[in-house]
Amino acid sequence: MGMWWLVPLAVAMVCGTACPLLGTLLVVQQRVLSTQVMAYGVLPGLVVAQGLGLPPSVGGVLAALLTLLLGESLGRRSCQRDQDAIHTVVLAGSLSFGVLLLHALNQDAELESLLFGDLLLSGLSDLVCVVLGLLLLLLLLNHSFTALQWLGLDPQAAADAGLSLRPTQRLLAVLTAWILVSAAQAIGVILVMALLCAPTVIALPQAKSMNQALWRAAQLGIALSTVGFVLALVCDWPPGPTITLVAMLAVVVQSIAGRKGMGKE
Repeated sequence: MGMWWLVPLAVAMVCGTACPLLGTLLVVQQRVLSTQVMAYGVLPGLVVAQGLGLPPSVGGVLAALLTLLLGESLGRRSCQRDQDAIHTVVLAGSLSFGVLLLHALNQDAELESLLFGDLLLSGLSDLVCVVLGLLLLLLLLNHSFTALQWLGLDPQAAADAGLSLRPTQRLLAVLTAWILVSAAQAIGVILVMALLCAPTVIALPQAKSMNQALWRAAQLGIALSTVGFVLALVCDWPPGPTITLVAMLAVVVQSIAGRKGMGKE
């Protein structure tokens, strides 16, 4: 069998660390839907970058940020009730635009690989990109942890106290775009969103602090990625959908166990 699977496994584990750390911040800040809009907005950027012969990461990051700006701009012009619906429309429109670009430019990329990735074909360049995203995220957590907590807990109170959260918010948006693009190219958009959310929703209810929630989510992400990857190898299944399914099952088990625990109380 050889050791060819070591780099793909390393990519899965690094994504399983970075995505839950980022996901915890986004869930607490209630920005999961806008992040999903960014994730699907990556597709047109990747297609355009490929057509122009540019690095895919450049096109993907720019497209993700432009899609976020579009969603938030339209959201600000509407009432609070309609904002989720508007973000959903932008998400669908971004994905559709990417598919139309694939057709118009006659590119041979398959939508399935863009959505679910092709983890087994990941190389050292993919590993470097996701490791860089993880290191930058850890640096941001170390440098701006207090500001990130305020963004999640009460940004208005921070503003009233004279704390400027805008620089941290912008850095987090750019870093989110980078992690989404670098991870999506290796493991696909669907698995990125699963790893952003599943470990977080399992870890948050039992966490006593933001710091504890972050590291519990990261540990769960590594475990889910590793289990799903090994299961895919053993069963000869596509690793992206397999890891996603394992993550969903973990959430189901956690939900059932949580209800039983509440019933006993």
